[in-house]
Amino acid sequence: MADSIQNANPTIRNASDLPTRRDHTNSKSATKHRFGLLASVVPAFAYTPDPFDPSSRSDSETSDNEDEIEPIDEQEIYDLIAPMTDPEHPFTLGSLSVVNLPDISLAPTLPSEPDSPLTTVTVLLTPTITGCSLATVIGLGVRIRLERALPPRFRVDVRLKEGSHHAVEATNRQLADKERVAAAMENRNLMGVVGKMLEGVDGYRTSLMT
Repeated sequence: MADSIQNANPTIRNASDLPTRRDHTNSKSATKHRFGLLASVVPAFAYTPDPFDPSSRSDSETSDNEDEIEPIDEQEIYDLIAPMTDPEHPFTLGSLSVVNLPDISLAPTLPSEPDSPLTTVTVLLTPTITGCSLATVIGLGVRIRLERALPPRFRVDVRLKEGSHHAVEATNRQLADKERVAAAMENRNLMGVVGKMLEGVDGYRTSLMT
C-alpha cells in the first residue's frame, strides 16, 4: 500500500443513492414487530409459514428445480462487489463509484454454442484517480470476490475502464494473466489487503489464505 493517501478528497456517493436489490430487513425483527410485546409468549405454531414463500416449500418441491440454472443479472453482480471496501479509503467501491452498474455486463462465453451455460461477467473499474497505485489490487480483489461467489459456469473478466488510468493497458494485462493472478494469491501481504477489502461483505470469510 502507498505510504500516503493519493486522493485525500474522493467523491463519495450516498449509500441510499446506490442501486441495489438487497433487502436489508431483518426477518426476526419483522416477526417480533408483528406480535409486539407479546412476541416472547406467542406459541411457536403461531408463526405459520407463508405457503407462497419459496423458503417454505417442501423438499420434494425444491428437488424438482435442482437442475434449473438460477439466472444472475448485472444487478446481482453489482451487489456482490459494491459493498467491498476501498484499500485506501474507509468507503465502499460502490460509494466511490469505482464500480458502477452500467459498467457490468454479461455475455455468452461461447456464442457459437447456444446451449452452453458458460457466461462471462465483465466488470470495468474506475479508479478514483488516474494515477492510483492500488488499481491492480482493487481489480484482483473484485476478481477473487466474484470467482468465489459465483457458480462455476461463470468466467470473470475484470478490467480498468478505458481512460480511467494512465496505465490501463499494462494493468489490464496483469489482471488477465492467470499466472500472475495465481502468484499474487500466494502473496500473504497482498492477500491481507484484499482480505481487508472483503471484511464485512455478506457471506465472506476473513481469511483468504487456504
